[in-house]
Amino acid sequence: MTGALTISRLPRPFDPALGADTRAAVPGLTAEQGALIEGVAGSSPYLKSLIEQEADWLAPTLADPEAAIAEVTAAVHALPPDQLKPGLRLAKRRLALLTALADLSGAWPLERVTAVLTDFGAQAADVAAKAEIARAIRRGKLPGQTEDDIETAGGLVILAMGKMGAHELNYSSDIDLIVLFDETRFEPDDFYEARQSMVRATRNFCATLSDKTADGYVFRTDLRLRPDPAVTPVCMAMEAAERYYESLGRTWERAAYIKARPCAGDLKAGDRFLDTLRPFVWRRHLDFTAIQDAHDMRLRIRENKGTGGALSIPGHDMKLGRGGIREIEFFTQTRQLIAGGRDSDLRLRGTVEGLAALATKGWVPQDVADKLTDHYRAHREVEHRIQMVHDAQTHKLPQSPDGIERVACLMGIGAEELTDDLTDRLTEVHDLTEGFFAPGSGPAPTQPAEVEFDAGVMARWPTYPALRSQRGARIFERIKPELLSRLAKTAKPDEALVALDGFLAGLPAGVQLFSLFEANPQLIDLLVDIVGTSHALATHLSRNSSVFDAVIGGAFFTDWPGQAALEAELRQALEGEDDYERQLDMARRWGKEWHFRIGVHHLRGLIDGATAGQHYAELADAVIAAILPCVAAQFARKHGPAPGRGAAVLGMGSLGAGRINAQSDLDVIVIYDPEGVDMSEGKRPLATRTYYARFTQALITALTAPMAEGRLYEVDMRLRPSGNQGPVATSWASFTHYQREEAWVWEHLALTRARVVVGEASLVRDIETFRAGFIAEAKDRQNVLGEVVEMRTRLAAAKTPSGVWDAKTGPGRLLDIELMAETGALLAGRVERDVHSGLDGAVAAGLLNVADARTLKDCYDLCWSVQTAARLLSGKAIETGSIGEGGAAFLCRTTGFDRIEQLQAALEDSYAKSGVLIPAAIGEGTDGPE
Repeated sequence: MTGALTISRLPRPFDPALGADTRAAVPGLTAEQGALIEGVAGSSPYLKSLIEQEADWLAPTLADPEAAIAEVTAAVHALPPDQLKPGLRLAKRRLALLTALADLSGAWPLERVTAVLTDFGAQAADVAAKAEIARAIRRGKLPGQTEDDIETAGGLVILAMGKMGAHELNYSSDIDLIVLFDETRFEPDDFYEARQSMVRATRNFCATLSDKTADGYVFRTDLRLRPDPAVTPVCMAMEAAERYYESLGRTWERAAYIKARPCAGDLKAGDRFLDTLRPFVWRRHLDFTAIQDAHDMRLRIRENKGTGGALSIPGHDMKLGRGGIREIEFFTQTRQLIAGGRDSDLRLRGTVEGLAALATKGWVPQDVADKLTDHYRAHREVEHRIQMVHDAQTHKLPQSPDGIERVACLMGIGAEELTDDLTDRLTEVHDLTEGFFAPGSGPAPTQPAEVEFDAGVMARWPTYPALRSQRGARIFERIKPELLSRLAKTAKPDEALVALDGFLAGLPAGVQLFSLFEANPQLIDLLVDIVGTSHALATHLSRNSSVFDAVIGGAFFTDWPGQAALEAELRQALEGEDDYERQLDMARRWGKEWHFRIGVHHLRGLIDGATAGQHYAELADAVIAAILPCVAAQFARKHGPAPGRGAAVLGMGSLGAGRINAQSDLDVIVIYDPEGVDMSEGKRPLATRTYYARFTQALITALTAPMAEGRLYEVDMRLRPSGNQGPVATSWASFTHYQREEAWVWEHLALTRARVVVGEASLVRDIETFRAGFIAEAKDRQNVLGEVVEMRTRLAAAKTPSGVWDAKTGPGRLLDIELMAETGALLAGRVERDVHSGLDGAVAAGLLNVADARTLKDCYDLCWSVQTAARLLSGKAIETGSIGEGGAAFLCRTTGFDRIEQLQAALEDSYAKSGVLIPAAIGEGTDGPE
């Protein structure tokens, strides 16, 4: 952007005579430049005065505006202290003139105009502040600080807020600043003296910028965005400010910090401070309460400023009025607050950039973002021209026809065209944003007259924790008609009401969730579906309502990403946390969202029971694989890196087979290979056996410990060598020896389903090679079958099925068929882990014929579908009389039956057939199989 000023449009002079006189006073102008000067000076008294003051400087400047800017800023940096006030004012005058001409001529887009103004504001604040700090240091008023500390302003931090923070400074604007200082640079005994000096320096540098002298002023400064400005000093310690925001910070302050930017002083300290405020500004969960907060702020502004009336162009406030700039900013910032905690790509300071990011991520429709962006730029240009007329910090259009005509002249159009254009733009902005902030303003759905809900149930609701706060109760009352309307459309409204009642009773708080439903009414259908069908999901949801965040995150109903993608996503999220406990809570939050997603997909028929089982297992694999490095790193800080090849986690049972349900424990064995190393090397070294035992305990704790975000999984380690009597971690040598020399037949059967979830690559290969080789070795057939018969007898004595819907325990059910499959795999030397392959192994070993194996496979698939659905419906055994209409419909849908009676009959028939086939296959009650 170098070279002469390009003129693509010309303002019209409101007063041609004044414009011509000013043009004549400026030497060396080209004809086109002269026309520009005439139009500008003839419409703006303020710019006319600037042109006349800088007449000799102007023509060379227009020959290369960018070079002129560089010269002005270089001169500011070279100003001696005694020339600071006049020098800054001269620079501001020239910069104001140059940006106005570049703007009005169309040479610079809006973003370039605001950037030049903003950068100069930062430079002026930096130069003025450092001059005051230098004076304080030389007078010995900043203890411990030397001349070397002037470059970082002795720890003084100036945060640019509002439009200055976003690089969107108005043409004639005050600059919103928050001034802090880094108290860690001073000894505790020197704190009060240092604070006093910092306060004095702040007052002085602000006066340097804002005092009106014969040369004018630089920028009006506004420090009222600081914490509690009525009682706090103009410069605060960063630690005090941080405490304020953590305990008392409000939504409007969160919104303000979206645009906050260190602009002067100690920039690194400013960045550190903003980083500490990240949890305050960007909440971990989707924060739809921000909508109501923003709406309340808008109403207060309208009331206090008198901008809430009907649209009228004369006197209209382009910033705060109906359809104005603030409406677009609130719309953008509120959406950023809602989702920016989960998506760092949305944490942008600029309004236009923020809208673009929100559209890219699906939070704002692209056409809405495009329209608001166009209107925002147009509004800002009009705002600048209003301010250019008299250098007044106003956002209001003139009241008089002449005043509006002046603004129109600066834009090169007529007053009528300006009025019509503004009316259309302001109206569309209001229409696009008002519905977002006031979603409850429309008519509420009416409850169907034929449905009368139990008033006694609803009478309990105000006593529940989620509805005790006035705010929570107020929002709930707004969504209550919609809730009841949708409950009325369910198969059994009374059942659905009781289910909803249980959900509400379990909610610890309601403001966030109710706000989310108000902003996203489509989620009420999902809530009704869940509470009316799955008690387990509803209970989980009432305690972890933040999982709804994932539903509106954009990709909730897309295809399953697979284990590798899940693991990569979780690893990346964990790497973004530097605190171990926060990592574990992050994993819990992330895991719950994906766990909930699988359940909802299953509940709504997007996936079947077998697919759900695979997804649950892949999720568990991803969690273990991503958590283990975090545990290892944390453990290594105390005791050094893991000796040898480290530890591998061997999944057993259903986890090993890659198919678990919504409430499965994780059966695991931890195997380590020290490679002959006796001790770890760290601050507190441990003997290798002790090292891995404690490391395993740490891993299990990481997975199972209840934390702020709950727990991840229950873990069962009873399948390890020697069971509960053996060490929690087994060395590689001990594991192989135990399997060959000491293990029971049931442990060899369990090995057929074992699978390494995570571990060092060569150790993983060795474990799988050993497993495959060991299973392939010939086994004593009669010994194996004899042990299996005894196992079935013990299982039958230990557990009896609770009813027909207990598809897991009992003859001919899940565990029985899985035992048959393990037997077939072991005797046939089959290394595949799934039940179907194991039953094929039973055919190869001569235990079953193909038809019988098919029967057992069909029975297993039916049992799995019922068991997986049952675990989603309830944490306990289900009964047809208690699962409700929704639960029965889900069971039928997931198993492919039309009526629950048909499903029950099919289950009973399957149990009976399998219960005859399995004992016959293993020779139970005879001298052996035929």
